[in-house]
Amino acid sequence: RATMKSLRFISAEAFVSNAEFARKSLSSVADNLFPLLFKASYLLEQGEVIHDLVENWPLVDFNVGKLLGITVDYQEDLSNRTCSVCLESCLTGLRDYVLNHPSPYRNRLKVVNLTGIKDVEVQFCACKKTMGRWARTQLLSKICLELLVYLEETQCDPGSSEISIDVLIDLFVTERNYELVMQALLKKCYCPLKICCVAFRSDNLALQKFFYIIKLTDPCLLRKLEIVHNVHLEMEHLEILLNSIHFPLLMSLTLPARTFNVQRFTAADEQMLTDIGEKMSEMTQLTELSMSFSILTGRIQKLLSPLKTPLKMLDVSNCSLNHADIAYLANSFHANHLEALDMSGHNIPDLYPSMFFKLLSHSSSVLRILTLEDCNIQDTYVNMLILGLSPCQKLQEFKFLGNPLSSQALKHLFTFLCDLPMLKNVEFPVPRDCYPIGITYPIDDASLCRFDHQKYESVAEELNLILLQANREDMKASTPLFGSYDAAVQETNNELGAYLIKSFKETLEKFTTSLNKMS
Repeated sequence: RATMKSLRFISAEAFVSNAEFARKSLSSVADNLFPLLFKASYLLEQGEVIHDLVENWPLVDFNVGKLLGITVDYQEDLSNRTCSVCLESCLTGLRDYVLNHPSPYRNRLKVVNLTGIKDVEVQFCACKKTMGRWARTQLLSKICLELLVYLEETQCDPGSSEISIDVLIDLFVTERNYELVMQALLKKCYCPLKICCVAFRSDNLALQKFFYIIKLTDPCLLRKLEIVHNVHLEMEHLEILLNSIHFPLLMSLTLPARTFNVQRFTAADEQMLTDIGEKMSEMTQLTELSMSFSILTGRIQKLLSPLKTPLKMLDVSNCSLNHADIAYLANSFHANHLEALDMSGHNIPDLYPSMFFKLLSHSSSVLRILTLEDCNIQDTYVNMLILGLSPCQKLQEFKFLGNPLSSQALKHLFTFLCDLPMLKNVEFPVPRDCYPIGITYPIDDASLCRFDHQKYESVAEELNLILLQANREDMKASTPLFGSYDAAVQETNNELGAYLIKSFKETLEKFTTSLNKMS
């Protein structure tokens, strides 16, 4: 559906569409028209014009998310276009702003905010080349170091050293860009562009390097910390992290798989878990916590009860929770505030159906995202599920991949889902009757694709017809077989793959060595 453009925006498009003319004429453009021209240039992917606009930016603030978001002149939100041409032009324009600094009589740029850029699966920009979070981290770090080298070599005009610009960014660090980012952070006090890390994600990184770089990010400004794949952080390391670094503004914390494993707990470990809970309670802003694939059986209360702020997002997928854990969650003060809940990998119907529905009932007035993948939800349980979901009138996303539901049960469920007014995204499983008879759940990766694709397409068509007949074209229903899209994993999958192969090789070598010793 085409979005209406104001006459001002149409004029701005016409102006920037001739790049050569626009670049020559920028000196005659009023300061308050720069934001309008920036969005028009971004829409048309006019990289050279974007570069010159940023290089000559006359305002104190340059907030990419705000500039590309919904505006009076053009209501389409472009902040999910991570167009490589446009973003590279922004950053090189920023570099040249420092090198060819404007007249001191003009307003000086003080803050650049790159945090509003959203990485999404489908790109609408014409070039189709994206610049993800990792690449943005890499390019900004490279530009900061280049500026330092240039200023040192040229000993240029002292005016340039008067420039001090805070660049707010969500950093993404892996082994491959660690050295570059570390150097940029280490020398940031000397650089006119000051990297201010608002969110930090780390994948494929040695623990020692993670501890070193996280201290360089200025943790007291950090709002979001994600330690995700192949960072071997265990409970004792987490305790050291929380004891040695203060995170007063942290709102969101993601811990890697197997951070906790209560199966091998000693009395000292129990005390350590209590201490971690106490330390987390000092993070008074913390409202989002993800600790999937840890074994936390019977310990959720010990970890979460010290928190003074209610959680709005909780991911405890595949954490082997028991009845006591769910009972604590259902009766805790967190329950009434949960906007996003992931309980995947728990056999809800067999283990704690009534307690889970109590939790759902308490969070129903605010719940926006619910994920129940691989939860053994069968046909006999669908009516109960409908009953539990009925009060969740604010639900926007419901993901229930990997459950053994028949095509008939899915149709029944979809008919109900049409009545949830705010629901926009549904991820549903391949129907059980599309798989060979005797398939066991959870389905292993090798068998995941061995279903009757023609039958699945036919069922998917019927489900979409249910949405269509209920006038719910606004709802998107899909079956991403290998899970939801993760922009960070997508961007660094080559490095992730190489890391996994290396780990596998090392394990095989150790195994072979052990065998040789035995023989």
